[in-house]
Amino acid sequence: MKVRLEPSGLDFETEAGTTLLKAAEAAGIELPSSCRTCICQLVSGQVRHIVEWPGLSLDEKDEGWILPCVAEALNDLTLDAPGAFSVF
Repeated sequence: MKVRLEPSGLDFETEAGTTLLKAAEAAGIELPSSCRTCICQLVSGQVRHIVEWPGLSLDEKDEGWILPCVAEALNDLTLDAPGAFSVF
């Protein structure tokens, strides 16, 4: 599955069972990763959080916010992740 990060235009591939944060790191993309700093907004696609309550409020969930450190892609995604940058 392909993940595109906006506004940077960076993208990376991910597999089922891999969190978005780990897949980004494997692709040389740095996302903020201290507790809750990885929060970003899902623009398109679907994710599954691997923990029952991932630390998001109901309002944040309703607004499409996700935590890439505990989220897996279910299909191709676009994320609004302004803190993302390439380490290569």
